[in-house]
Amino acid sequence: MKENKKLISEILEDVRRDMTDEEIMNLLAGSKVSVNTVKESRKKYTVGQKAADKIAKFAGSWAFIFSFVGVLIAWMVINAVLASKAFDPYPFILLNLVLSCVAAIQAPLIMMSQNRQEEKDRRRAENDYKVNLKTEILIEDLHNKMNRILARQETILHILREESPQQPSEQPSEEKKQ
Repeated sequence: MKENKKLISEILEDVRRDMTDEEIMNLLAGSKVSVNTVKESRKKYTVGQKAADKIAKFAGSWAFIFSFVGVLIAWMVINAVLASKAFDPYPFILLNLVLSCVAAIQAPLIMMSQNRQEEKDRRRAENDYKVNLKTEILIEDLHNKMNRILARQETILHILREESPQQPSEQPSEEKKQ
């Protein structure tokens, strides 16, 4: 990390020797630092990763919960009604096995999706940081320019006051002084 900062400092020193501050600010203002992180992330995902995201999105929805509860109730009702001919009699051992398998498959898919979402958030935060940093630099430059303009105006005003003789109507009267 320190090496990167040192390298950046050296590059900036080289740039400062070769370019004026105004040229650097124009270069910065003309450069684009923001990227569309959504488009960038979609390009990089494999078919399996996209499928995992869709499954995780569905598994975290009310539609999944209601449909899963419906399947569970139907499973139990069918097996209770069939009684002795049931494919999974009362303790529903097969149902427990199916639920365990669903949880074993669903958990890693959701975790993969969460990891990708975390990566998207990190890229978005880095992008926001770059945009904010550029904006801060440009605003600071504008602030400095405004300060220089105000200082020049003060100098010009001071010179104008010294050079122009006061008009008789502009001289303060004795009444205003007291």
